[in-house]
Amino acid sequence: MLHPAVAHFAMVLPLISLVLGIAYLIKPSELMSKISTRFMVFAAIFVVIAFFTGKEDGSEAYILLSSAGKALLLEHKDLGLYLAIAMGIATVIKFYGCFKTSFKIEMLAIVLLAVISAGILYQGKMGGELTYTHGANVENHSDGMDCLEEMAEDEEDDEEDE
Repeated sequence: MLHPAVAHFAMVLPLISLVLGIAYLIKPSELMSKISTRFMVFAAIFVVIAFFTGKEDGSEAYILLSSAGKALLLEHKDLGLYLAIAMGIATVIKFYGCFKTSFKIEMLAIVLLAVISAGILYQGKMGGELTYTHGANVENHSDGMDCLEEMAEDEEDDEEDE
C-alpha cells in the first residue's frame, strides 16, 4: 500500500507551494517565481501519483466496506481525479507564467492553487474518514461489535466464577 505515504506528500506539497506562491505575490522576484513553480511541479506529480495509488489501494478495500464506506470511497476517488487534473492545469499555467515572466498569469495559477489546496484538505478529511471510521485498508478493523462480544463473554466468565 503506497497510497498513505504518497497522500501525505500530495497534501503538504500543494500547501507549501501555496505559501511560496503567496510569498512571490507579496514580493515578486525571479528566484521566488522559479522556486514556487518547481514546488508546484513536484506537488502536481505527487497529486497524480496519489490518485493512481489510491485507485489501486481503493479497489482492494472496496469490497470490504459498508455501503456508506463504498459511497464515500467513490466520492473520494472522483474528487481525487478532479484534483489531479486541476493541479496539472494550474501547474502548466504557473510554468507558462514563470517561463514568460508574466505576473498576472502566475497570480492566476496561485489563486487556482489556493482553491485546489482547499479541495486537497477536504480530500484528506475524506481519506481519514475512510480509514478511521470505515476501516479502509486497516487490518483487523472492528466496527465495535467485537468489543461488545468480548465484554459479554467476560461477564459470562465472571458469573461462572462466582
